[in-house]
Amino acid sequence: MTIITQSVDKMWPMLTIFLVIIAAVRIAAIRSNNERFVFYKEFSNLLFIIYIFLLYELLTRTELNTSVSGYNLVPFTEIFRYRIGTDAFYFNVMGNIALFIPFGYFISTYIKPNRILPILIVSVISSATVEFVQLCIGRSFDVDDILLNALGAICGFLLYVALNAIKKYLPGIFGKDLIYNVLCFIILIFMVLFLLGRMGVVIK
Repeated sequence: MTIITQSVDKMWPMLTIFLVIIAAVRIAAIRSNNERFVFYKEFSNLLFIIYIFLLYELLTRTELNTSVSGYNLVPFTEIFRYRIGTDAFYFNVMGNIALFIPFGYFISTYIKPNRILPILIVSVISSATVEFVQLCIGRSFDVDDILLNALGAICGFLLYVALNAIKKYLPGIFGKDLIYNVLCFIILIFMVLFLLGRMGVVIK
């Protein structure tokens, strides 16, 4: 959590400017083209943008590098190097999986795939690109990170499938946009309050 708050502290100026511009342009486009505005869908798109920005910041922070620059092309070499239960295991193994769970979920809601292959391909391409960039900025290229990221994306896809399956058995009211709009609005309020707190703005 500390790493995330540090990333927010560093990126809030860019995030604030970028998100306000994107939201304004999107609202103008909806009005100009007479599109139907669904708040929770638009909010979900903004969440994905925020997630990508934070993912970029987390994965390209050179101060997180604990080894010399190089590459590992042998699968499972780094994964089995960490003893289960240690901080290094949770940070390097479980952390790489957890980072890409939202990625798998968000792209699943966008692609709406019937099978896992498209999610796997997109996640591998995305993770491999990250690893290549890391190698170019003084970190390392690790094939194990790609495997772990892909596993996280698969977990995100399974979460998407599970939530859709559960949704079919919920009362009809949960199929209404209003419910999701209200939930997303509440989340938005907490996010704004959190961001204002990181900016040093005190609300009395």
